[in-house]
Amino acid sequence: MDAFRVAFSLFFFFVSTLGVAAKNPTVYTVAGVLSGADKQALFEGAVKRIGASDILPDGVLFNSTTILMSPNPIRSALSVCDNLIKSQVYAVVVSNIRGNKLSPASVSYTCGFYDIPVIGISARDTVFSDKNFHASFLRTLPPYSHQVDVWIKIVALFGWKAVIFLHTNDRDGRSVLGRLHNLAEKNNIEVEKSVEFELGVTNLTHSFLTEVREAKSRIILMYANDEDAEVIFRVAGSVNLTGVGYVWIVSEQALQVHNRPDGLLGLHLSHQEEQAHILDSVKVIAQALSEMYEFENITEPPNSCGESTWETGKIFYKYLIKQKLSRGRTGRISFDASGDRLDGDYEIINIQRGGRRVTVGTYTPSKEGKHESELKLKNETTIIWPGGSRDKPEGYVISTELKVVTIEDKPFMWVRKLNPGENCSAEQKEVFCPRPNSTFPAKNDWQELYCCYGYCVDLLVKLAERVNFTFELHLTIDGTFGLYDRRNGSTQREWNGMIGEIINDKADMIVAPLTINPERADSIDFSKPFKYQGITILEKKGMKQSNLTSFLQPFETPLWLLVLFSVHLVALVLYLLDRCSPFGRFKLPQREEAEEDALNLSTALWFSWGVILNSGIGEGMLL
Repeated sequence: MDAFRVAFSLFFFFVSTLGVAAKNPTVYTVAGVLSGADKQALFEGAVKRIGASDILPDGVLFNSTTILMSPNPIRSALSVCDNLIKSQVYAVVVSNIRGNKLSPASVSYTCGFYDIPVIGISARDTVFSDKNFHASFLRTLPPYSHQVDVWIKIVALFGWKAVIFLHTNDRDGRSVLGRLHNLAEKNNIEVEKSVEFELGVTNLTHSFLTEVREAKSRIILMYANDEDAEVIFRVAGSVNLTGVGYVWIVSEQALQVHNRPDGLLGLHLSHQEEQAHILDSVKVIAQALSEMYEFENITEPPNSCGESTWETGKIFYKYLIKQKLSRGRTGRISFDASGDRLDGDYEIINIQRGGRRVTVGTYTPSKEGKHESELKLKNETTIIWPGGSRDKPEGYVISTELKVVTIEDKPFMWVRKLNPGENCSAEQKEVFCPRPNSTFPAKNDWQELYCCYGYCVDLLVKLAERVNFTFELHLTIDGTFGLYDRRNGSTQREWNGMIGEIINDKADMIVAPLTINPERADSIDFSKPFKYQGITILEKKGMKQSNLTSFLQPFETPLWLLVLFSVHLVALVLYLLDRCSPFGRFKLPQREEAEEDALNLSTALWFSWGVILNSGIGEGMLL
């Protein structure tokens, strides 16, 4: 009976599938809006080859129609209506004329109004990811914003912990900023500053440069087009922001300018040839059509721009973004929910002496079943960093003027309160150390004025002379060393005291007799201790007393009684075993041995006591 049900279900599914396929159209036309006659011929040839292959079901015709991309977006939209939609196309492949973003957008708008899917093979701007404007658009190239994924991998590989991000104030720049924040947080990388500049900037303000120079990080990520990058590089070079110690990692567009500084790192997307993307896009369309033909009721697309939207268009778009090519002409292809290509191969480019572009590494997408993409550098020593250095920059700068916090703790740190009009004594080696109020460090408002002296002050002064830095010393605001505790009764815990000031950037360094423990060491770095102080417990030594029962002191009385009982019990068991054993001396026939050689109770007791007292026992005693 079960076998009959299974057979019936399979038959019903097969008949249903045939019913769906039988109602579907048998002719499918795809269109190309391409940048040249050679691309048109390549597109038509690719469609013809796919139609002759076994990708599509038997009896299905796969046709093509093409038009040239016009630099005028309005004319492009009219051509789509007059030539493509009139031909009832199921999908459109659109390329781009260099420097013209509007024409592909107009094609996408027009086709999207009727839910006809559009596959872009050259558009990389972020605006095409916005489904409010480009509802049926997908692309075989990753958008520019995906370069952030590689930037973060590079920063993490070199162990840098903070970056500065320069970006345009347009949609693309802010999209990159959002993606950067998300990925940086996941990789424990701090975006110390993000600085916007106007699109089409002709000059940079002093405040713009000041923000970059005052940051501690020296790792600069920049998203800019070629025109803006040229201005930024010119001004940054004039104030030595491209010198030794800095690192610039820039977008693909910025890598093209003529005045790019030596030592720059940038990216180049592999497989950008339109010919390869045309072949991959045609194959993606064919695979999606084949799947949809089998499982869906397909309606015909509109044949004029006056008709309503295409019913099957949204369904077809979902089939398209589900497609994967493991070995496409441009590598492995897959799409996200926005229709953006996920897998892109990049080359890591280093600008070396004379403006030479040198490939120093590659970035490849994760393979099937793996979640991590792979970043490979050929050899770190082959990279030329800004200023001509081959040594990897540290990525940050240490200020030469430090804010130092301390606490009163005699005899290491002594504190003396100043009277009105009094100054600290240089002869006593005193250092001014006021106690700030809650507005510190935004304002240097001092709550009380003190002088500090003692071992910790002497150590700080010597350290400043040796390392060559200046300092401002102040007492901790709340007068505590630092505890990781709940604040104001909330469930959130945070550091207070001196450690809290370090973590909250109110101080750069602590000089105090601060105890090192694991909890503090997880949050801040400690120097080697200047004093080791262990914990010792002292106890009064008692007088020794000895008497005749001193030998019983190791054990208590119950234990001694148990030992005596055990010794006699073992002896009794040995005696009984020999007495009852079929091989004992009492059960065997009379032999030459004397009766006294048998194991009796006294001999068993002697043996048991001899073992526990570690005394010598006759060798033949138990034989």
